Amino acid sequence: MKILVTGMAGFIGHNLAAHLVRDGHEVTGIDSLNDYYDVALKYGRLADLGFDGRDYAEGEEHVSSKYPSLHFVRMHLESREMLPALFASHRFDAAINLAAQAGVRYSLENPFAYVDSNVVGFVNLLECCRHYPVKHLIYASSSSVYGDNAKVPFSEDDAVEQPVSLYAATKRSDELMAEVYARLFGVASTGLRFFTVYGPWGRPDMSPMLFSDAITAGRPIKLFNNGDMLRDFTYIDDIVEGVVRLLDKAPQGAIPTDIFNIGHGDPVHLMDFISTLEEALGRKAVFEKLPMQAGDVPRTYADTSKLRAKTGYTASTPLREGIGRFVEWYLSDLNPLRKRA
Repeated sequence: MKILVTGMAGFIGHNLAAHLVRDGHEVTGIDSLNDYYDVALKYGRLADLGFDGRDYAEGEEHVSSKYPSLHFVRMHLESREMLPALFASHRFDAAINLAAQAGVRYSLENPFAYVDSNVVGFVNLLECCRHYPVKHLIYASSSSVYGDNAKVPFSEDDAVEQPVSLYAATKRSDELMAEVYARLFGVASTGLRFFTVYGPWGRPDMSPMLFSDAITAGRPIKLFNNGDMLRDFTYIDDIVEGVVRLLDKAPQGAIPTDIFNIGHGDPVHLMDFISTLEEALGRKAVFEKLPMQAGDVPRTYADTSKLRAKTGYTASTPLREGIGRFVEWYLSDLNPLRKRA
């Protein structure tokens, strides 16, 4: 199968692309390589996939030295010239959209980055899937769409019309636009509401990396809401496996679109998560307790029964095992952001 993976230098995209080519698919990945966080990590992920350069000009296609069936093009998702041209030349069977401006808190500072990537870019992708039809469009939504949902676990049938951040609003917009394109043009699409993904090669603005950096440097960990939070931490391999299992299960019917939660389904108190991290690092944390920050929610908790019914798959990596793998990578030379003594 010929597959487009957007956001390939990102956390999930990097892991998914490697999985897909090992499964025998032909994959073309795109990424803008923006500097929302240290680009050394993005280039490190690309190097892990067999792309060792740093002078990639926009629009140029490169072949992996590690996987001959893996290609990379530096490109903005919102490019109305380059993305259609890529679709026209490759005639993809499927597209997996993981490109997005990530981060809830950053949306308070730079809202236009979210609209450009998550809304304008997604419309551009939908238009490409309309005019150069694919069998299945899979796209990243987020558990953030549930907002401050009091009912747990969060189900795909729950109301999602009260987002508490612009990031969440853009992700809900993607779901609505995908439904419109399914209804009007028959673009078969599946939205995936990811729940707190973690693991090796993870983002430096997320808690595993932030907390590990603080603990190893002896700095205080910032505990918002005084640490009174529950998160449905989901290991990266479980996320990737869920995506792969849905790839050949495109929605059918008059309006071919669907939405699934992908999470572990077993939320962890933030303080227990930190204790597990302390144990793996062999160091104790110190804390700076702070009130809840705007845009955050106190809990996430996925009901994954719909995904299990569709694919037979349930996330299974225990937190201790997942954190152990993360810390092993974090302390290794594979981590481009590792602070050397």
